[in-house]
Amino acid sequence: MGLKDKAENKAEQVKGQGKESAGRATGDRDLEAEGRADQTEGKVKQAGEHVKDAAKDVKDGLSK
Repeated sequence: MGLKDKAENKAEQVKGQGKESAGRATGDRDLEAEGRADQTEGKVKQAGEHVKDAAKDVKDGLSK
């Protein structure tokens, strides 16, 4: 829905990618797993935003 929310979700995914890469490079499995979790959380939130957008499009279509 909100551009701000989408940007924050994408930032969380990117942050997660960085953590995962850093964890892999340093052999820190916990950091690597945390990075994967951050990416997944960002993707789930982003999917929720897409559902909201689709619901709004349907609502707008029915209103016309």
